[in-house]
Amino acid sequence: MKLDSSIAAVVTGGASGLGEATVRMLAARGVKVGVFDLDASRGEALAAEVGGLFCRVDVTDDAQVDAGFARVRAAYGQERVLVNCAGIGDSAKTASRSKDGGAAQHFPLDLFERVVRINLIGSFRCIAKSTVGMLALPALPDGERGVVVNTASVAAQDGQIGQAAYSASKAGIVGMTLPVARDLMNEGIRVNTIMPGLFNTPLLNGLPERVHAALSASVPCPKRLGEPHEFAALVEAMVSNGYFNGECVRLDGALRMAPR
Repeated sequence: MKLDSSIAAVVTGGASGLGEATVRMLAARGVKVGVFDLDASRGEALAAEVGGLFCRVDVTDDAQVDAGFARVRAAYGQERVLVNCAGIGDSAKTASRSKDGGAAQHFPLDLFERVVRINLIGSFRCIAKSTVGMLALPALPDGERGVVVNTASVAAQDGQIGQAAYSASKAGIVGMTLPVARDLMNEGIRVNTIMPGLFNTPLLNGLPERVHAALSASVPCPKRLGEPHEFAALVEAMVSNGYFNGECVRLDGALRMAPR
């Protein structure tokens, strides 16, 4: 699929980090971009800068997701590209002893459910609602109607201590990629997933310098954190290459996460 002004796209979690880089990449190619996020101040500023449209959307809420897609489609027409970047990374051990001698604790189940609701179910909600709209689009000359790119994590395969919920949610995204691609294979809609490693996002930027340096050194090659524009470049490749379908690709500098 050629990225140009004839294409509309939606990026969830698009106000910062990997999502922001993706919004900027798409806008630079002329694509009309809808930005879904909860951070209205950052989202509105980014949309104004790149000529896009911000919609405050909680991906766990059907009504908000429906309203967001409706606004973008009213402005730009049905999106042909969906990039799911919305997610959270809260952590806790499955079960642990109290450090002060009190009762042992287990992973708060409401937190586990929240991580899965946002990362996994939120991604699927947006996929389902976006692709049902894509079905109404005329096929492009190459037979395509749309492309979906999801964001998982290397934690889907080598999650660390405390990441049971996060890893489960991201492994779910990896696990659904091929069946969703197969569900849509006769409709000209492709589906792929990126599994990023350690990236230079606002979350990691806030860490102490020594921690930042240690994380960079842990990456085999290159010995640095990934840059968001490198993630966006892989999004572009997955959208532009018509033979890229049903794949989950690690983008991690050959990093394999240690237990902690």
